[in-house]
Amino acid sequence: MEQSPAGPFIDIRGVTKVYHVGDVDVHALRGVDLQIKKGELCCIVGRSGSGKSTLLNVLAGLERVTAGEITIAGQRLDKMSEAEMILFRQKYVGFVFQSFNLMPYYTALENVAFPLSFRGMPQKERNAQALDILTQMGLETHQRHKPAQLSGGQQQRVGIARALVGRPELVFADEPTGNLDFATSDEVMHSIRDICRAQNKTLIMVTHDQHIAEFADRTIQLLDGRVVDS
Repeated sequence: MEQSPAGPFIDIRGVTKVYHVGDVDVHALRGVDLQIKKGELCCIVGRSGSGKSTLLNVLAGLERVTAGEITIAGQRLDKMSEAEMILFRQKYVGFVFQSFNLMPYYTALENVAFPLSFRGMPQKERNAQALDILTQMGLETHQRHKPAQLSGGQQQRVGIARALVGRPELVFADEPTGNLDFATSDEVMHSIRDICRAQNKTLIMVTHDQHIAEFADRTIQLLDGRVVDS
């Protein structure tokens, strides 16, 4: 999945998203145009209801656009079937969640290795890759710990490791430090930023926290479903 030298890695043109709520049409996105380069660390900001999470969801292929085009590395997401979209996410996308979303009865190593099982990878290879990324996150000594035995910051670093273990080209993070204190948030953001830079991954995160936005190369501000500053 390589960026075309002639164009942006992500190209969004005229994207709208309308939700039908009873007899009312709610316009979450209103003609968004945006281009993102390969390896950019981007932060989407805006007040509640501005369309931040909707934009992240349509870029990740979790929701369909109502109109417009989304092209990622030459592939048109808005033209994909559901099966093609699932395959696209499995191969190319990693997710970091605010609530960690770790499986409570699995160890840190098992949580990180789990996504690789969908690729049919042998267990020994899955565990080796999981241990490698946990080591990069400074958690090699916690690989056998279950989530309840980890701090919030450690759980989120396991979540980041899980997002990155499949070597995705794109990493999406929705309020990745929303459940963490200030100092722990800083540690987590340094971790995700450093690894994404080292691996030339494109990071798109949503946050309401201006301090977290400062870790990005670029801030994209939404207001009422439109990009007002990028």
